[in-house]
Amino acid sequence: MERAWEADPSAEMLRRLGKSAAELGQTGGDDGCPDIWELDNGDVAVIGRDLTESYARRLPDGVTLAPDERFVVIPRATIVAAKADIPDA
Repeated sequence: MERAWEADPSAEMLRRLGKSAAELGQTGGDDGCPDIWELDNGDVAVIGRDLTESYARRLPDGVTLAPDERFVVIPRATIVAAKADIPDA
């Protein structure tokens, strides 16, 4: 069965959406950096904590994770800072 959308692994990181983790005070330097990036094909990449195992058995009805998908959590401040860079439509 073919998916309606498939991630393109050749897409390049184009621009950060919002502020860096350092600007938001969410990193100690080398311990990870939650981030949101627009790719050159218009898709969005999210860097955050993989909490797939923690959430997999308690997803709401209608929410599913494919074997190659992960449930990623980022700080609220990261998405709020990106709001101005995300188009309405």
